[in-house]
Amino acid sequence: MDTLRAGVIAVQGDVTEHADAIERAADAHGVEAELVEIRRAGLVPDCDVLLMPGGESTTISRLLEREGIDDEIKAHVEAGKPVLATCAGLIVASSDAKDDRVQTLDLVDVTVDRNAFGRQVDSFEAPLDVTGLDSPFPSVFIRAPLIDEVGDGVEILAEWDGNPVAVRDGPVVGTSFHPELTADSRIHDLAFFDELEVEVEA
Repeated sequence: MDTLRAGVIAVQGDVTEHADAIERAADAHGVEAELVEIRRAGLVPDCDVLLMPGGESTTISRLLEREGIDDEIKAHVEAGKPVLATCAGLIVASSDAKDDRVQTLDLVDVTVDRNAFGRQVDSFEAPLDVTGLDSPFPSVFIRAPLIDEVGDGVEILAEWDGNPVAVRDGPVVGTSFHPELTADSRIHDLAFFDELEVEVEA
């Protein structure tokens, strides 16, 4: 069976749900996923795909810079390798977080408002029509960022209440919501296996 090395940025926050979703998506394609939790430099270059999960965006960006992981992520994208950035991961991956405390990676040409959908108590679930999926995706929004400006080269994959909540910019897919908090792994599939171009080791 082929093996896909999937790196999950794990400098802050829980990564278990994302790891499970990647494994389910890989299994559906007959691929074995080797999960790598990334907390230091030197691991990203060996990964086929990367996942940037939620958490606290200012903390994540600071730790990525301190550990030297930020430049490795940029090189990964420049090489055309897939990335899925969710919630706070999207904020860090954006071109502008409207907050000088967040050192964004400029991987996705969007401007975001942090926590624009409200506080933790304002979290909600919604069925989303997502480009590339044949039925609505059960998305979970928790203190989600709002994408309020989208660059010319960015494809909007889904909207909620007139605002983009899922986008694709080259090899990077970004979502305002948490796709890992459901048993549905189609967003991970869309990010990593849609038009499968990832070279895996035999």
